[in-house]
Amino acid sequence: MKVILKEDIKSLGKKGEIVEVSDGYARNFILKKNKGVEANSSNLNDLKLKKANDDKIAQEQYEAAKELGKQIEAGQIQVSIKMGEGGKAFGSVSSKEIAEEVKKQLDLTIDKKKVQLKEAIKVPGTHVVPIKLHPKVTADLKVLVTEEA
Repeated sequence: MKVILKEDIKSLGKKGEIVEVSDGYARNFILKKNKGVEANSSNLNDLKLKKANDDKIAQEQYEAAKELGKQIEAGQIQVSIKMGEGGKAFGSVSSKEIAEEVKKQLDLTIDKKKVQLKEAIKVPGTHVVPIKLHPKVTADLKVLVTEEA
């Protein structure tokens, strides 16, 4: 019997796949526990429409991420940190502060988890910080760190 899986089943297949299983396994496990549906023409058509819709949504998210990436790369933010004797920094600039400043200065919303900062910025100057907006889109943000007066 052919079934369409509604969720991942270990050693059988992933969600959305069409698999061939024995009739007993299908009736007593997959269909009974609602882990899949029988692969009839109606269900196959529903699966095809769902995949087309998922592809469309994924493409829209990719396009939106590319557009946001262009806006981020065109802009620059300025952050100031307190400096002590001999150019020693008190504190640092973290990904949370960068996300907040992007919201304030560029009026763009990004999640602090998307800011790919290897370690906090502790020295003044211009730094390039990568921001991962999508698995295929990474934008480089220019962060100008200045000394607070």
